[in-house]
Amino acid sequence: MDRIEDFAAFVAIVEQGSLTAAARQVGRSLQSVSRSLAALERNLGVELLRRTTRSAHPTPAGLAFHARIKTALADIQVAKVEASGAVLSGRLRVGASFLFGQMHLVPVITSFLEQHPGVVIDLHQSDAFVNLADVGLDVAVRIGALSGSSLKKRKLALLRDVTFAAPSYLAKHGYPKSPQDLVGHECVNRTSMRPAGRWRFRIGDAVPYVRIGARFHATGAGACNEAVARGFGIGRALLYQIRAQVDLGQLELILTEFEPPPVAIHAVWPANHVQSSTARRFIDYLAARFAGESW
Repeated sequence: MDRIEDFAAFVAIVEQGSLTAAARQVGRSLQSVSRSLAALERNLGVELLRRTTRSAHPTPAGLAFHARIKTALADIQVAKVEASGAVLSGRLRVGASFLFGQMHLVPVITSFLEQHPGVVIDLHQSDAFVNLADVGLDVAVRIGALSGSSLKKRKLALLRDVTFAAPSYLAKHGYPKSPQDLVGHECVNRTSMRPAGRWRFRIGDAVPYVRIGARFHATGAGACNEAVARGFGIGRALLYQIRAQVDLGQLELILTEFEPPPVAIHAVWPANHVQSSTARRFIDYLAARFAGESW
């Protein structure tokens, strides 16, 4: 009989790209994860992954199965959180960036509030990494590296960092064949990204910064992405920001074979802060909801 642990191991292998990385993520041994995969393929009677000595790639059947099972696992986790039965109350102060907060955090917050009438949530939005204690935040959702931070954290999801352009631009100027070609293209540079004028790519075993050519510069993601959507040049963004336009064919992902490692998104809270039951349940709910997203 299939076990939830087997499904979770399979999802981790697909998303991490190897059995070793998947074992680290789910907190199991490599042998245990390998047995889960073998049992799942045996019970389904189909090959889900093609393995090499270093990596694992899903077959077409594996990709289709992953899309279904990941959503199902997320639904199960949400159901567990919702069924815990505790009556929650009090005020929770939550921080997030403007764009991600509006697009992805607000739907989670409103759903959580509907289930817990005694809870009040204040959402503080800022694109700067503010000091949580200074603005009185109980928890914040942060995107990117947290190196050197004293905050406690819980990983919620991984976000793809993608390069993209409008079909009209690509029809006129052609497709760059490698990251180094970008210096000869019209790129849109978000100046709040560091180092300025350089984008990261995976090239072989390295992840270097590559210089881009740009005449349009802006601090905000919205302005940069809009310029790219209008066909001005090539852009760089986290996939969640432009996913709707990609799905509609208004933007096209390029240089995907050189895509850098995904960017982590975490829930963070002060290390010296006694976390309330409401905050703990909200973070559990965030993790469960975000687990079913495709970013």
